[in-house]
Amino acid sequence: MPSLKEVRGRIQSVNSTQQITKAMKMVAAAKLRRSQDAILQMRPYSQRLSLILQNISASIDDNVENPYAEERAPNKILLVVVTSDRGLAGAFNSNITKATNTLITEKYSQQANAGNVHILAIGRKGFDFYNRRGYTIHKDFVTTFSILSFGAARKAAEFAMDAFVKGEYDKVEIVYNEFKNVATQIVRVEQFLPILPAQKEKDSSSNTDYIYEPSKEEIFQELIPKSLKVQFYKTLLESNASENGARMMAMDKATENAKELIKELRLVYNRSRQAAITKEILEIVGGAEALAQG
Repeated sequence: MPSLKEVRGRIQSVNSTQQITKAMKMVAAAKLRRSQDAILQMRPYSQRLSLILQNISASIDDNVENPYAEERAPNKILLVVVTSDRGLAGAFNSNITKATNTLITEKYSQQANAGNVHILAIGRKGFDFYNRRGYTIHKDFVTTFSILSFGAARKAAEFAMDAFVKGEYDKVEIVYNEFKNVATQIVRVEQFLPILPAQKEKDSSSNTDYIYEPSKEEIFQELIPKSLKVQFYKTLLESNASENGARMMAMDKATENAKELIKELRLVYNRSRQAAITKEILEIVGGAEALAQG
């Protein structure tokens, strides 16, 4: 049985840890409210912009040039891995790396063996993970989450878009956590480039005849890069909200575990203290009996 001093020290240590996890939970909750508001406001805009783009693309000729939709043999792959800068968020980061590894193994194993799978790391955890494993990593956007803004997301999106148009990569995919609620984050693997073909409306009677100024083709060419950048920014907002939700739940669980551990340690402390007192009483009684007999 441990000594009273050891148990007392462990209780103080766990209590200090509990105070830290409780504070981190409160900080994550405050950040979650802001990040949740941001993604909830962005989703309608992103969905409407995508709908407009699909409606226009469905009504124009198929021969209109679109460099972001060019289908090529997937010889060179760029994977955008969106993680966090810090840990203590449960399985938030490990789920992303597992999904990325599964994607590489099941879909791009030949390209990976040839060294043609490159990583665009957004978030330090993903960068550290794949840097240790020898992947070619673009690290210019690792710290994007330090000051998350549309400008920072736009630069990362433009890098991927320009690399695709120049033929440096044949396909770009994004792996990230989608925010569902505080307790649930869904790992998504989405193709960023080339753009998936728009689905034609089967019911032509629902189509509306618009007057376009300038032409549909010019609007289409203008909307494509803007829509891609907005979708990329939305992905980062989803991941940011998911991270804060995961960290808040992880810190809440850690606080509860610390509370239970303190209860157990106090029980051990009381038992040890009672055993020590009982031992002292027995020694006193034994000493008294020895003196009486003498």
